Amino acid sequence: MSNLVVVLGPTATGKTNLAVQIANKYNGEIISADSRQIYKNMDIGTGKDLSEYTLKNKTISYHLIDILDPINNYSVFQFKNDFFKIYNSLITNEKVPVLCGGTGLYIESILLNYQMPTVPPNNLLRKRLANKTIEQLANQLQSINTKLYDNNYHITKRRLIRAIEIIESKENIYDKNINCNIDRPLILGLIIERKKLLDNIQKRLEKRMKEGMIDEVQSLIDKGIDLDRLKYFGLEYKFIGKYLYNEIKYDEMVEKLNFAINKFSKRQMTFFRRMEKRGINILWISPDDFNLIDKYMEDYLNNEL
Repeated sequence: MSNLVVVLGPTATGKTNLAVQIANKYNGEIISADSRQIYKNMDIGTGKDLSEYTLKNKTISYHLIDILDPINNYSVFQFKNDFFKIYNSLITNEKVPVLCGGTGLYIESILLNYQMPTVPPNNLLRKRLANKTIEQLANQLQSINTKLYDNNYHITKRRLIRAIEIIESKENIYDKNINCNIDRPLILGLIIERKKLLDNIQKRLEKRMKEGMIDEVQSLIDKGIDLDRLKYFGLEYKFIGKYLYNEIKYDEMVEKLNFAINKFSKRQMTFFRRMEKRGINILWISPDDFNLIDKYMEDYLNNEL
């Protein structure tokens, strides 16, 4: 049996900190499950916090961070391929892989062994669907295949168009070479009281603003990243981009961004709860309950959990 420890939870719950401590204590390395931290030159807005990977002058190895330029796209299919290359290497070297992040789809693709379509982009289809609204695209997807529509996941035009693209393709071939051999993962879900979480989100946003998050977004714009592309990278880049493009004022940007992150944390929890309904056993814990975390780890590594 091969081990895999998963640390998941909504934003601002301290996932990286816990994953680093686990990796340090139990001879592990971290595989990031964050759809934005894969990009270079996007450190503050994605919350890489690379300093957290060093404990007492010891640096914990991490993977799938800073691997791609912002002009490139990255898919769940690519993530699954990259994950298993790293995972198999860690297992061979008797390391404990610690999958850590808040991108539920990435984590679920591993735990449920998604069969990933290898359908190439259909640029003509994408142009034809580009001007449709999210509601129109959702209706179209449901009319084609109701079972594939997921209102928790299909919340952006990009995801809806990709789903339609896959369904309508005559080359809907699934990659059968990526086989999941993880039969007993330990999945630790971090959860804190809602009021404290909202406070964490606000304080973290203030800290990132002081650290130069606006300058980071401006540097992306200077390199040719337009507003549409910034929106692709998530909330921080979307709202700061709108501010830098003079679409909103500074105070409005900060207020709307904070509110949007709060809503995003709720969507993350909804996704994790859906994972549980699909048979994924998540052990919900406080990030401060180190005794319980150690007990889970010891029992797991001794095949007692």
